[in-house]
Amino acid sequence: MVHMQRKNILFIIAIGIVTYGLLITRLGFYWDDWPFAWIIQFMGPAEFFPAFAPFRPFLAPIFYLTTSTLGTNPLNWQIFALVLRILISIASYWSLSLIFPQQKFSTLIASLLLLVFPGYSQHFVALTHINQELIPLFFYILSFGFTALALREQKIIYLYLALLFQFLGIFPTEYFFTTEPLRFFFIFCILAFSSIASQANSATLYLRQIWLRAGEAFQKWTPYLFVWLLNAAWLFYYYRFGAYRSYNIKVGEDEARTSLSLLDFFDTLYKLCAVIWVQILSFISQSITAPSTLAIIGLMIIVFIFTIFFLIKSKQSNNSNSPILLIVIGVAGMIFGRVPSWAAGLPLVLQSINDRFMVSMMLGSVLFIIGVLELIKHERVKLVASALLISMGVGQQLYNANIFRWDWEKQREFYWQLAWRIPDLQEGTLILTHQLPFEYETDFSTTAALNWMYAPDYKAGDNLPYALVYTRSRLGGSKLPALEPNIHTRFEFRTVTFNGNTSNSITVFMPSSGCLRVLDPIYANTKVYDRYPKFLRSSIPFSNPSLINTDAPDLSLPIKIFGAEPEKNWCYYYEKAELARQKGDWEKVKDIGDQTLSDLMTAGAQDGYELLPFIEAYALTENFERSRELSLIAIKSDIKPIIGVCQAWERTQAQSSDGSESELFSKKMLVELGCPPQ
Repeated sequence: MVHMQRKNILFIIAIGIVTYGLLITRLGFYWDDWPFAWIIQFMGPAEFFPAFAPFRPFLAPIFYLTTSTLGTNPLNWQIFALVLRILISIASYWSLSLIFPQQKFSTLIASLLLLVFPGYSQHFVALTHINQELIPLFFYILSFGFTALALREQKIIYLYLALLFQFLGIFPTEYFFTTEPLRFFFIFCILAFSSIASQANSATLYLRQIWLRAGEAFQKWTPYLFVWLLNAAWLFYYYRFGAYRSYNIKVGEDEARTSLSLLDFFDTLYKLCAVIWVQILSFISQSITAPSTLAIIGLMIIVFIFTIFFLIKSKQSNNSNSPILLIVIGVAGMIFGRVPSWAAGLPLVLQSINDRFMVSMMLGSVLFIIGVLELIKHERVKLVASALLISMGVGQQLYNANIFRWDWEKQREFYWQLAWRIPDLQEGTLILTHQLPFEYETDFSTTAALNWMYAPDYKAGDNLPYALVYTRSRLGGSKLPALEPNIHTRFEFRTVTFNGNTSNSITVFMPSSGCLRVLDPIYANTKVYDRYPKFLRSSIPFSNPSLINTDAPDLSLPIKIFGAEPEKNWCYYYEKAELARQKGDWEKVKDIGDQTLSDLMTAGAQDGYELLPFIEAYALTENFERSRELSLIAIKSDIKPIIGVCQAWERTQAQSSDGSESELFSKKMLVELGCPPQ
């Protein structure tokens, strides 16, 4: 077994901690993390076996083992993700050192580039991608290492271990199905380089032996080929005749195989060979003076200097055999790795959920870069280029971590504001919205959190009590067939189902800057929100706030899941004012206004809509001048709330007796505001 220097391992660990550990306590759940965590909490880890039966059934044991150990604390999963990325890097260092024992510098740099690989932004969706991708990747890389060890040590136990890890790498997920040909290239390199080394580096002899070595490599690859073909047969059966239900793939049909142009492979190579390695420079240039950008730049400089110093001190050296061969293997790895997602018709989009497909192309991209670096003959230039690539990879992942940090903060704001506004909710309620200001969650994700909040005593086997549905993306499907009265909705959530009705729904809206709002046909109707998307407005007529139990005690959320309750800022008081308005307690709304709106010109309201309940409360409690002042502030910078302001004064007038001060002031305000005649 190739000896790995302890200092190299420690350096890998240090880079891993800097890359993924600095913001680790400020990250949470994203994407499918939420439904998976909900399953753990309310149905138990064993539920993953039926949950994964319709797709990737071999993932179930992995999920069962990890979730039984790590539970539902997001921090546990972020820590494990950090540890696993370091282990993958160490495993790649070990495996590549066995495959290319004379290229010590290249194998170390390759393992570091794999660690900070900048094209894969989904690391922080930890619960999901640890189990679905990173653990199988870890096994697959170990399989490569044991293959090399079996060839070099000639011990059957290493062959068995290589086959075991190969099985664990390709059967749980189809991500790495087309990565297997790389093993043939690795076997060929081991056999060919060993032969050449013993023949005084004769190029002529190498060319004569190349065919023989390829045949011998194929023979050595045969046991792995058998496992690969077994996996192919399984996938064909499962997709074609089994219970598979994902991506609507039709195996063997031309539209599935050619859903993307072959030109996509050139785009893939361009992204993997060039774009991803320098994209951080574009991102930081867009906000060069932002504190987070300056912090990233500072850390990149530190990592660059630290890496240069380490590589000089460690005196890593190479006896390069063939950089061109590394480039060829790298290109092949990238192309092979793209095939599964290409066949499924899934685009490779950087900085999105779809860049998770790069996990099967990471090794190929890294080998390509190493081959390019090997073409550099000047050692100091090569060292600087390597350190620069590593530091930019670190910077890119820090940039990604900060995005996920902000996303988690926005999630926490939404869930806590929802708890402040809706202390309790009638079971069977469907929550509608056109979208929420999250980048890394869907209505599927939010439905899990919603049930966690309002059904903490849920028992396995029951119908799902609540669902949140995006009208923009679900309208016309089974989850939301139509926006009409009394339409049945069905939301399949893994192994359980929500059955709802549009007549038992509420509509919520949360702007990107502002507080969560419950919309309704009276105070926040379609006319008030006429300048917002139709997908939001069309659900307002069916919104029924009476489904909210306004007399329930304050809802307390589990801190380890949703984070500590935020400071009682403007949005807290706004939600409480909205809740009081729903109860018709205008005095309480006024009192909250007195408490929070002492300085009207510096009020915490994000926009005029958030002043509407206070405008009406002051008018109805005969604080007319205060209400007038708020009305003018509400439309000062944005005219959009004008309809809501006018309607508040119209309702005030309607509740006034003829000739009263309230009626006269209301009429005066309607004229001053330029409200249309009723």
